[in-house]
Amino acid sequence: MGKLVECVPNFSEGRRPEVIDAIAAAVRSVDGVKLLDIKPDASHNRVVFTFVGEPQPVKRAAFAACAKATELIDMEKHEGEHPRIGASDVIPFVPVSDVSLEECVELANELGQEIAEKLSIPVYLYEAAAKQPQRKNLPDVRKGQYEGRKENIGEAQWKPDYGPAKMHPTAGAVIVGARQFLIAYNINLSTSDVSIAKKIASAIREAKGGYKYCRAMGIMIEERNLAQVTINMVNYEGTPLHRVFETVKSEAARYGVSVVGSEIVGLLPLQALLDAADFYLRLEDFDRKQVLEENLQ
Repeated sequence: MGKLVECVPNFSEGRRPEVIDAIAAAVRSVDGVKLLDIKPDASHNRVVFTFVGEPQPVKRAAFAACAKATELIDMEKHEGEHPRIGASDVIPFVPVSDVSLEECVELANELGQEIAEKLSIPVYLYEAAAKQPQRKNLPDVRKGQYEGRKENIGEAQWKPDYGPAKMHPTAGAVIVGARQFLIAYNINLSTSDVSIAKKIASAIREAKGGYKYCRAMGIMIEERNLAQVTINMVNYEGTPLHRVFETVKSEAARYGVSVVGSEIVGLLPLQALLDAADFYLRLEDFDRKQVLEENLQ
């Protein structure tokens, strides 16, 4: 398979197809990079890209996408349900094959420096690439969002890791990092009361004493008039999806509501789904080699 790195950048645009297409074209323009998935969300006003390739081509594609987003997205006009800090909100590198997490940290630093120097955008490093312990977790780096960071970026605690200590006038700031596989998972509830989703998110969130590796918040999906528990699972082996789903379902029942559906944003490892199938089907002596597609590969 050779050296492979995955990049999963999130851009603050989920409603204008022409902008999303332009960013996708920027990624595809880099030889040696395969764009695997594009997941826009109109309510979040956000799009998640997934592409893979060898380390340096992936870094070039990430920069090209960031440059295009800087050109086309104006954060002064942006509104959406999901927290964000800039046009290119977060750009993580993930090791896939024959690449270490430390190498992805190097990529994050290289990209952060390039974005700062060539685009004049302040850059924060997070997760394994974090230079300060308080910037390891993404929600902590994004605290206050775009509007808040405009006000406090001049304070010592919010000084960027790279670039000017002031927000780009339209693109804001960028968060770049290196991490292991993360599963973005949303669970929709049969209620328009977003306070219920927030209470459930607080119950499962690691920072509030919930499940380890689980980050969650409650938001409103306006076009469907549904409250949603939106979740990032940063280690699906440590805390599997089905455990979180069952807890959300039981917590929702306490408030007299039910789960109407869930969704995966972007890509996820097959094993995460096999673990859920094993739990719900109560499979005995099941082996991954029994998956047809695994044998065809």
